[in-house]
Amino acid sequence: MPLITPVILCGGSGTRLWPLSRKSYPKQFVPLVNEQTLFQASAKRLSGQSGTLDFTAPTVLTGSDFRFIVTEQLSAIGIDPGAILIEPEGRNTAPAIFAAALYLIENDPDAIMLVAPSDHVVPDIAAFHAAIEKGLAALGAGKLVTFGIKPTHAETAYGYLELTAQPDASGSAVDLKQFVEKPNADRAEEMVAAGTFLWNAGIFLFKAKDIISAFQEYAPGLTEPVSVAVEAAQVDLGFLRLDPPAWSNAEDISIDYAVMEKADNLAVVPFDGGWSDLGGWDAVWREAGPDENGVVTSGDATAIDCKDSLIRSDSDRLEVVGIGLDNIMAIAMNDAVLVADMSRAQDVKKAVTALKAKGAGQATQFPKDHRPWGWFESLVVGGRFQVKRIHVHPGAALSLQSHFHRSEHWIVVEGTARVTVDDEVQLVTENQSVYIPLGAVHRMENPGKVPMVLIEVQTGSYVGEDDIIRYEDVYSRGQGAKG
Repeated sequence: MPLITPVILCGGSGTRLWPLSRKSYPKQFVPLVNEQTLFQASAKRLSGQSGTLDFTAPTVLTGSDFRFIVTEQLSAIGIDPGAILIEPEGRNTAPAIFAAALYLIENDPDAIMLVAPSDHVVPDIAAFHAAIEKGLAALGAGKLVTFGIKPTHAETAYGYLELTAQPDASGSAVDLKQFVEKPNADRAEEMVAAGTFLWNAGIFLFKAKDIISAFQEYAPGLTEPVSVAVEAAQVDLGFLRLDPPAWSNAEDISIDYAVMEKADNLAVVPFDGGWSDLGGWDAVWREAGPDENGVVTSGDATAIDCKDSLIRSDSDRLEVVGIGLDNIMAIAMNDAVLVADMSRAQDVKKAVTALKAKGAGQATQFPKDHRPWGWFESLVVGGRFQVKRIHVHPGAALSLQSHFHRSEHWIVVEGTARVTVDDEVQLVTENQSVYIPLGAVHRMENPGKVPMVLIEVQTGSYVGEDDIIRYEDVYSRGQGAKG
């Protein structure tokens, strides 16, 4: 029973699922179709033992801003990662996969990697595991294995894999003929009818030594900067931070363009057990299971005489009502609402571009600002004041800090806070408050076993997040970091 190391790619910006998915909190961390997030579901289906499969602890590649979200979400489902590699900046999938291979081969020369995005939906886990077993059988002679999804419709938003022959009923791997870029509608119809084309899922299985050899042959320009980035990586609070200067010299390129489209030893395992990359709100609508009228509602949403529509509220303060809607998607959050024809799902990214152009924070910033210790959201912002709700995880603590331009009032509404103000330390319980004068050195901690929630009222000439002097921080963030 060979050990398989899941390599989970956890970056991206998810612009096609705006406003729920944003650069500061992309779709893999959001519970889109059930209570678990896409990232958690990905980690769960690639963990433990299943039949002849035996998965090691996952290796996760992510950005610095997401590292604590990754550990928090893994901890919530009882998974301890083998390693979390921090990419100093996004450089696409090729450098990330090469870095993971170099890292894994140091400890196991025969390491087998299963590379998977963190934001896919695979409902039939048993069928997916069966496909992985077929992939293992095809690994001989240095083969690189990818997984192709049997099309359910003529999709123009996916790339395709053309096989040398039609897959048979056994589900065994078939040699790849070529990669095909995203087609137009007519070409997509032709490819689906042909039976030799599968959707490109971006999931790969190979031995670390084989993919390293492939990089050396087909993408030699990546080998030096990525190798140096791994060799010079620094351990930081249990994370492995790849070397920034070296990493910045790596080309921004996908694994398909860098290696896979050039290699001649690819095998494709066909998979027809259900799959979606949730690449748009129309995909979320399909996966959520529309009712007899083709309607999906989520959260505080109500549909009246609607059909073929998605109506969703991701705000605990907004009730969304649709009346007489047909083929419409309406998604509401505290700070942004999207209303569009379902046929324009792939154009949602244009909204993000337009909002960036006008300087709207909603383009990239999630309403809840997630930090290592928990999260906060702004409830009201005025010229010289701001009101926040702050959620602190059990046992977590904010940095010891002070502010130049504002004072703060804290009112505990759930749990108990341990509050430091200069030389005084006190416990503040529900319905109690404390005042933090301008310039005072202060900290809040949650000493309890349940979340602590407080309302913070800031007053002063400037209430920006960068008004901070940090003295101590258990998360080793620099002076420029927030919270």
